[in-house]
Formats: sequence, structure tokens, C-alpha cells
Amino acid sequence: MVDKTPEPGSDEAIRAYKTILSQVIDQRPSGMRQRLADALGKHRSFVTQISSPAYSVPIPSKHLPAIFSVCHFSPAERDHFLAAYHLAHPGKMSIAAGMRKTRHVSLIVPDFGDDRQNAALDRAVNDFIQKITSITGKSGG
Repeated sequence: MVDKTPEPGSDEAIRAYKTILSQVIDQRPSGMRQRLADALGKHRSFVTQISSPAYSVPIPSKHLPAIFSVCHFSPAERDHFLAAYHLAHPGKMSIAAGMRKTRHVSLIVPDFGDDRQNAALDRAVNDFIQKITSITGKSGG
């Protein structure tokens, strides 16, 4: 009998957890990829790359709290995802396991009419939140 468990760190192991994320996103209302992009301060194409099993781009562990929060993972979905993530990235599990619960906050900001300026503002807001939460010792990941 052949063992179908992917090799730790392999592209197949990355595809396994990305498949779970893709399935979760597909089960949510439309617009989830855009909400996730907004929460991460990234373009929607980044979300496509990290959520599509067709791309071997791994998901940075720092994004896991936002992904779980925005996509409303159930405890079972989160456990399944984290097991697959641990297999793909054994050294990152301590970061993922120690994550605090997070929440999603929406802001209304001006549209500068320029994708680069809009992305820069999104990054600045997310960087500010990361700095504030790290100062208070309550970082989400």
C-alpha cells in the first residue's frame, strides 16, 4: 500500500493546505477574496496566489490569523488546515499554534485613483496595526 501523506515541505504539502483554504473560501459568500486582500493589505492577485493550489507560493504564517478571522474558519476547518500547514512548514507551527484570536475591522479610506497609492495606504494601515499590537504585547501572529 502506498502512503499518500505528502513529504514535509514539499509542493504537494503546500497544495494540501491551500486546497483546504480554497474550499473554505469557495463556501463563503462572494467577495471573500477581496475582503481577505483588504485585510492583508495586498492585491487580490496575492490572495489568488496564496489560496490557489495551482501556485506553489506558500502562505506566510503571519497572515494566518487574518485568514482564519476573515474567512470565518470553523474549529474543525482550522484544525484540518493547521495540521496540513504543519506538515508543509514544520518550523512554523509554533507561530501558528500560539496565535491569538483576531477580529476584522473595516475602515473607509479615500480612493486615490491609483493602485500603487491605494496599496501603499493599505500597507501603512496594516503596518501601524502590527506595530501597535506588538507594543502592547498582544500581537495576533
